[in-house]
Amino acid sequence: MLAITVNDLGMSFGARDLFKKVSFALEENDKLGIIGTNGCGKSTLFKIILGEADATSGNVFIAKNKTIGILTQDCAFEVSDLVGKTALEQMYAAFPELLKMEEKLNALEEKMANETNSEEHIKLSEEYHDLYTKFSNLGGLDYKSRCASILLKMGFEERALSLDVDKLSGGQRTRLALSKQLCREPDLLLLDEPTNHLDIETVQVLENYIKSYKKCVLIISHDRYFLDQVTNKTLAMEHGEAKLYNGNYTQSMKQREIDREIAEKHYINQQREIARQEAYIAQQRAWNRERNIIAAESRQKMLDKMVKLERPKEAPKPVKIKFTQSLQSGNEVLRVAGLSKSFGDKKLFEDMNFLIRRGERVFVIGKNGCGKSTLLKMLVGESELTTGVIEAGYNVEIAYFDQQNQNLTESNTVLDELWNAYPDKREFEIRSALARFRFTQEDCEKTVSVLSGGERARLTLAKLILSPMNLLILDEPTNHLDIMSREALEGALDEFGGTILIVSHDRYLVNKLATRIIEIDNERTTGQSFIDYPVFTVGNAFSEFTHHKETHLVSTLSVSEEKTATAQKEDYLSRKKQASDARREQKRIESLKKEQEKIETELEQIEKDLFGEAATDYKKAAELTAKKDALEERLMEIYEELE
Repeated sequence: MLAITVNDLGMSFGARDLFKKVSFALEENDKLGIIGTNGCGKSTLFKIILGEADATSGNVFIAKNKTIGILTQDCAFEVSDLVGKTALEQMYAAFPELLKMEEKLNALEEKMANETNSEEHIKLSEEYHDLYTKFSNLGGLDYKSRCASILLKMGFEERALSLDVDKLSGGQRTRLALSKQLCREPDLLLLDEPTNHLDIETVQVLENYIKSYKKCVLIISHDRYFLDQVTNKTLAMEHGEAKLYNGNYTQSMKQREIDREIAEKHYINQQREIARQEAYIAQQRAWNRERNIIAAESRQKMLDKMVKLERPKEAPKPVKIKFTQSLQSGNEVLRVAGLSKSFGDKKLFEDMNFLIRRGERVFVIGKNGCGKSTLLKMLVGESELTTGVIEAGYNVEIAYFDQQNQNLTESNTVLDELWNAYPDKREFEIRSALARFRFTQEDCEKTVSVLSGGERARLTLAKLILSPMNLLILDEPTNHLDIMSREALEGALDEFGGTILIVSHDRYLVNKLATRIIEIDNERTTGQSFIDYPVFTVGNAFSEFTHHKETHLVSTLSVSEEKTATAQKEDYLSRKKQASDARREQKRIESLKKEQEKIETELEQIEKDLFGEAATDYKKAAELTAKKDALEERLMEIYEELE
């Protein structure tokens, strides 16, 4: 049964079309992912569905008696006055009708206790019974325990349930807002960037919840890993239009590429046919005989009736990012020994030891509040150490991206913010750098104070790429970036020849780039408060790490007291060596493949020359033949090594 139908929906602001002819229909258990660049109209689409905005054209039909719930990016900052200020009490505000009934039931109980007139007492008892039955049928007896249960499932500790909302972190407030929607179980659940500020563990809890949710869910998100896990349909919004695909994000991207190729072929074939027909018409008219004129007019009528195809629009151009690499650092880039950090009685981590070598891409993961960002601040000298030593290697130049973007001056214009950081550069160079991050000429005159989260992140990255470095330290660089910008950043990081240390909850990014994963877990009761895992298969890093934890660590923790420190070290060094050997072998294979391609290209050219210029030059032919024999011998050796 259909839960929602959208027909030819359009939204315009003056002469500007935000989007037009958006159509899709969803069944009761569909999970739809909505993707597109920032500003393409995704959140506006949600407002139209909710009735908070009027569409310029088209209609939205929601099945009868269907309830709707939404989590927006601002919900985390909303505090209800209906209830107390603690996290658990704020959950109760999701059930205003039950709160009113409960208040009335309490008032009736008090009246009955004080009523001496028997007839009046009977009336009050009947009213109480009817209201209590309705209250019970609507879930009034267990809604408070359900609220507590969902908060615990969403990663809240018992003690956090009684904390005032203003004492919760940004991530906790987002989880609270999300939990308030989930506990009502609406028939249509709209989620606008639900994974923002959530750690990996909480996102996985949310994934499992949505997977088991038997009702319709619409999700706006730039989290590709999350979308792949929970959605079965994808609405791609671009160029003011939208198209519905069956399948999750990755499946829809493959289909989009196929659709573009097919549409391009159809367009090219039609253009060829039009050119052929126009040439025929021109030729017939040139001959200028009666029968030729008739033939030309007949073809022209046929051509006029043809439905002309529009050339397929290109995919939106990604941000062009390339980091400025300085001179190569020494092999040992960053050494950390005996590192500990405490705030009063609270320990974030202790006795942390690791060595980062040149060319590694190290990702730091863990729950919110475990100390990931603090660790980076300690490494760049912005936070004091409790104990331990941090040593940078030879010729190390660091560039640091702070997720809070605290190094921006609010009163500066976008242009001045970048130019002040690099006063020796010309205006053309500064504007070009900003243009690569999709800042228009008009955007350059905006002040930093009015920028959105995504714009601030892009501006900070623009400042970063102009600085020469060989060690990149990034704290949540993909937060607030749309999918296209994330993919551009991934490409730039992949091409960067230096060393990278990143804190991230973006599992897609971790999966694709990590050569090593450090997980901080200060709740672990046995062993160290962190895991240092060298990745064997780059491109499948997070999945491999998850599998390692599920298989190796579960069994290891049960006998951890019996394992000696020496055995743990040997195990770590063994895995590290295997990972290093695997990477070395992968590089060797890639080098052989490049050599193979080069030799095959050279042999093709030699073949052409032997039957061309050298066909009558015996000396040159002999030289080419000798070179060909040597290349073919080497090519056979490569084939054998690649088998």
